[in-house]
Amino acid sequence: MTRQALNTGEMIELNPDLSPGCLLHRSDVNDVARVEDLTFICSGKREDAGPTNNWMAPSEAYDRLGRIFDGSMKGRTMYVIPYLMGPEGSPFSRVGVELTDSLYVALSMRIMTRAGRVAMDRLAVDGSGAPGTAAGFVRGLHSKADLDPRKRFICHFPEDQAIWSVGSGYGGNALLGKKCFALRIASHLGRLEGWMAEHMLLIGVEAPDGEVTYIAGAFPSACGKTNLAMLEAPLSQRGYRVWTLGDDIVWMHVGEDGRLWAINPEAGFFGVAPGTSYRTNPNAMRTVQRDTIFTNVLEAPNRTVWWEGMSDPPGHGADWRGRPWTPGNGDKGAHPNSRFTVPAANCPTLSPHWDAPMGVPVSAILFGGRRAKVAPLVYESFDWAHGVYVGASMASETTAAAAGQVGVVRRDPMAMLPFCGYNMGDYFAHWLEMGRRLTRPPKVFHVNWFRTDDRGQFLWPGFGDNLRVLRWIVDRCHGRAGAVETAIGFLPTLGDIDLDGLDLSEATIGELLRIDRGAWLEDLRDQTAFFTRFGERLPRAILERLQGTVARLSGQAYHGPASPA
Repeated sequence: MTRQALNTGEMIELNPDLSPGCLLHRSDVNDVARVEDLTFICSGKREDAGPTNNWMAPSEAYDRLGRIFDGSMKGRTMYVIPYLMGPEGSPFSRVGVELTDSLYVALSMRIMTRAGRVAMDRLAVDGSGAPGTAAGFVRGLHSKADLDPRKRFICHFPEDQAIWSVGSGYGGNALLGKKCFALRIASHLGRLEGWMAEHMLLIGVEAPDGEVTYIAGAFPSACGKTNLAMLEAPLSQRGYRVWTLGDDIVWMHVGEDGRLWAINPEAGFFGVAPGTSYRTNPNAMRTVQRDTIFTNVLEAPNRTVWWEGMSDPPGHGADWRGRPWTPGNGDKGAHPNSRFTVPAANCPTLSPHWDAPMGVPVSAILFGGRRAKVAPLVYESFDWAHGVYVGASMASETTAAAAGQVGVVRRDPMAMLPFCGYNMGDYFAHWLEMGRRLTRPPKVFHVNWFRTDDRGQFLWPGFGDNLRVLRWIVDRCHGRAGAVETAIGFLPTLGDIDLDGLDLSEATIGELLRIDRGAWLEDLRDQTAFFTRFGERLPRAILERLQGTVARLSGQAYHGPASPA
């Protein structure tokens, strides 16, 4: 299949001496990203899709897309891809089958999922099942058609366990095992069956004595999720290491021991290339040295690849469109959403337990956003229900329109706003119900690596030094670290986080942990407006936690912890 892709020009073989097994793919210039405005949840009732999803009636969607599909594959090869989401032998894994006319999709699904015989063997055990049953496989139909953006739709039928995608050949629009199955369909199945499908990384933090603590984390785009998933400990944190189990999606179940257990349903990484470098994410760079499909990056003269933020640019090359490119010609060499698709097995920090059939026990859940002034570096929720509220109110800021001006706030609950397959009010209720079933729930934290000073400069160094914050989180999980109670949750004191070797003033550290009462109250007004969208579907527990935060902040000003309580 790879030879066929090379012969047709759909793929370009990169330098086998420098990038063994690596391929370059260029998508159509109008087909370079997910299309949220053309992504639909096709549930029987509009209210079951909720106010944050686009909705289309199933009958209309089948008819509308069926007309586009009709004849769209004529003269092409159809690829039938049976694939397994989750570890082989896991009771939590599920089967999908995708029909597609894209060789790029077939080769990419082979990387991103456990495709082929392993899925067929699982089907032979489970039986094909009927849609809506635990044994039913997810049916995926995909065609590039004529790549007309006006006829580009990604439709999910949760009650039928089906996905129809037409008019795109790019990434998550076409690799139906990824966001479509592993999040939108799986979140619906998880609600029915009592488990969770989440847009999260999964890591293990190993201490010098060999103790490993597993952490899941939800971060919106541009908040450092992949960097954290493959974090490399700096020299100052010698003896600690971070194990990678997943960088994007986890499925979580309640174990017999009352803890939350997690698996990574994927078998590869589909990462954003620009900004990835040996400075920002050395382990990602090591991962993509072989057996990788690069999409929409620059082809350098020696048949290797380059993207903005990777290193000094080559003297010339072919840009993501295939056009001649030189530095300073005014065009990007790589598209801002260019990608790498690579087997997880390539990752040098891959945990030996990443494909354990029962998964790993989760001790902490992180929520994080990009906030210039509101959120402190880290804080812990009061309890599980408060943690659900923290995740539900999560937000990031766009770049500021003017110097010193706070960016536009975009709410992204649990980083699932584009990926929840049903009404998000019911999704919050499902989180609360999961907590009631857990006798040993994970602790919930919020982190913010992006606090800035009045000049817009980041206060926290980030990257490998984020391990310093993870260490406090781990110690809180094991009852070994102090904290102070504030209006928004438990914060570390100045002495609780290892800051040795960091060139940070005491004033900077204080600012990182300071709670700006006015900024928080303003943010709470925005939260209230957002939650109002869900009407009666919003769980009362979320509203009570919001009201409690307003009351605590209104009654007393908080200026950040300076000493233990």
